[in-house]
Amino acid sequence: MSVIAQTGAEAPEAASEITAMRERIDAIDAAIITLWRERAAISQRVGQTRVASGGTRLVLSREREIMDRFRAELGPDGTQLALLILRAGRGPL
Repeated sequence: MSVIAQTGAEAPEAASEITAMRERIDAIDAAIITLWRERAAISQRVGQTRVASGGTRLVLSREREIMDRFRAELGPDGTQLALLILRAGRGPL
């Protein structure tokens, strides 16, 4: 399959540019996945440490702070993203 067919572009220059941008997107996605896993592991350790010391499983004010930050930076989709990130770190409620 040609680069033009793979990108959906008709001009070779556009197809080349799209290919380069997709490569950058793939690199960003790999970084996001790595950071996602690292964040989830750290968050789980925070929860385990808190519970082991007699604390609560969740600190709702901290979760609200994270959700507010994501919403402020990313708009309504930020809330949804924050919920997914929080769930990855603590598991489902």
